[in-house]
Amino acid sequence: MTRTHPRPLIAIPARFAATTSALRYAAEVNARALVEAVWRAGGEPVSIHPADPAAADVAERLAHFDGVLLPGGGDLAPHRYGAADTHDSVYDVDDLQDAFDLEVARQALDLGLPLLAICRGLQVVNVALGGSLEQDMGGADREHRHVVHPVAIQRGTLLEQAAGAEKTEVSCYHHQRVDRIGVGLTVTARAADGTVEGLELPGHPGWFSAVQWHPEDTADQDAAQQALFDALIQAAHHRH
Repeated sequence: MTRTHPRPLIAIPARFAATTSALRYAAEVNARALVEAVWRAGGEPVSIHPADPAAADVAERLAHFDGVLLPGGGDLAPHRYGAADTHDSVYDVDDLQDAFDLEVARQALDLGLPLLAICRGLQVVNVALGGSLEQDMGGADREHRHVVHPVAIQRGTLLEQAAGAEKTEVSCYHHQRVDRIGVGLTVTARAADGTVEGLELPGHPGWFSAVQWHPEDTADQDAAQQALFDALIQAAHHRH
C-alpha cells in the first residue's frame, strides 16, 4: 500500500471546552503536551469531532487512521457502568462525549487499530469491555490528583516492553479508579495503594496499552513516558 502521509495518522477524540479565550467561543480541544508527544514520536496527531455515533459511523471514520489515542478528560457518567447513583465528586460528565469515546474504544479494538488509552481513556476502555469504576477514591488523602508516584509494571507486558522498566515515576490526575476489570483485560501496572495503573488485552491482534496516569506530562523529559507514544507510532507504522 502506498502511503500518502509520511507520518502515521493518529485519531485523538477532541474534548469539549466551555470557553477558550483565543477562539472566543466554546471549543473542541486536545492538550498541547499530548499532541506534542505524538508528534515527537513521528505521528501526525489529528483531533476528531465527537459526533453522535448513532448518526456517524465511527468504524468508517476510524478506517482513515493508522492508530487511535484516547486521552484524559472528565468523568464517565456512572450509569454507563451500571451504577444506580452518582457520587458528589463526579464532574464534567458529557453524554455525547461518553457515547463517542466508548464507541471509539470498541471500534478501535474491533478493527485491531493500535490504541493508547490515557487516564479517562483507560476507564473508557474498561467500561466499554464491561468493567466498572470506583466513583471516588476517598478524598485528598487517597486520590491521585497532582501526584507523582511510582508504579510497578508487570514483566512481559507491552507496557514493560515500551517503558523498558519494571518501575517508573508517573504523573497522575484522577480521583476515580478501576473497580471491576473489563472482560479479557489484565492488569499491567499498580500503584503502591493497589490502584490499577495499567491494562492490556492479551491476545488482541492490534497493539493496545492503557495507563491511568498522564505520560504526556513528563514525556519531554522522561524517555520511559515518551516511549509509550513511540510504541503507538511504531505499531501504526507496522500496520502497512
